[in-house]
Amino acid sequence: MRDFVPWAEVDHAALRHNLRVARETAPGTKVWAVVKADAYGHGAVWVSRTLGALADGLAVARVDEAVQLREAGVAASLLVLEGPFSEAEIELARHWELQVSLHNEYQIGLLQCAPPGRPLRFWVKVDTGMHRLGFPACEVPRLRSLLSSCPALAGSPRWMTHLANADDLADPLSEQQTRRIREELVAGDELSVANSAGTLGWPSTHADWIRPGIMLYGASPFRDESGGQRRLQPVMTLRARVIAVQRVRRGEGVGYGGEYRCPQDMDIGVIGIGYGDGYPRHAPSGTPVLLGERRVPLVGRVSMDMITVDLRGRPETEVGEEAVLWGAGLPVEEVALAAGTISYELLCGLTPRVRRVHRAVVGST
Repeated sequence: MRDFVPWAEVDHAALRHNLRVARETAPGTKVWAVVKADAYGHGAVWVSRTLGALADGLAVARVDEAVQLREAGVAASLLVLEGPFSEAEIELARHWELQVSLHNEYQIGLLQCAPPGRPLRFWVKVDTGMHRLGFPACEVPRLRSLLSSCPALAGSPRWMTHLANADDLADPLSEQQTRRIREELVAGDELSVANSAGTLGWPSTHADWIRPGIMLYGASPFRDESGGQRRLQPVMTLRARVIAVQRVRRGEGVGYGGEYRCPQDMDIGVIGIGYGDGYPRHAPSGTPVLLGERRVPLVGRVSMDMITVDLRGRPETEVGEEAVLWGAGLPVEEVALAAGTISYELLCGLTPRVRRVHRAVVGST
């Protein structure tokens, strides 16, 4: 019996391949594999079990994300990129042996007033041009002195910054940001600069640790290209089934508002996925969908549970056939471009209605 619920296949062989690409591209560096936001929609616990055995550590945004992984048995080093914001989060970080990033005076004050306990390993975020989080670069000497003597913290600071424009290979800001932080460091300081775009496009940003995110999931961080152009393999393939084939007469509208009018008598395919599953509601007519080995265009508005496609290019389509919304054979970047968004949003936006099916998981049966 066929299952008509949309599903996302998560290919762990591709995940391992993409991590190898990161290591080969930045040889000699250590890797924080970024698994925040439920591993970009792929399933943080499953992905962390694979990447945690291969990377040097895993990075999440928030303390609660790290706790979820620890409670699921993930033993890898975990870094919380936004750091703690309360005494309770400091205690959770201690209990679960989390590393934390510090980026403002509020957090330093919390740690200075924290009750005695296990010291935390930590990183300090420096703002070199992103202007979102971090201390000014000129504060590095003061912070080194202040934090090295804080009882709640273990050892000397390690340093990180975040690249603002690395997805634009014509913009020199990435190299400027890297120089800005290096000028403040001393011999022996550990540094992390490169995100996915830095890893793939800016060798000068590699430093001691890289922090790849989107590239691990097979998508390119750069404008107007797909992950395949960087030797990356798609990890998620989003699939749904055709639930109806409708014959619609010339001039008739399709879907809410009838915005698409059939230019001739034609077959319309109805596929059981919509914005309630995370498919972008704003995807316009013409957005590609893969049926078999042929692309067919989306027509009409995306509904909560359904989309409609033009079947003139694939008249043999039948109810129950699989459609690929993005992934193997249809790069997520292409769908994102058509929908006026980015691959990150599409991958992260899948709802719990979409079942995740994990393939090629080492040790699974």
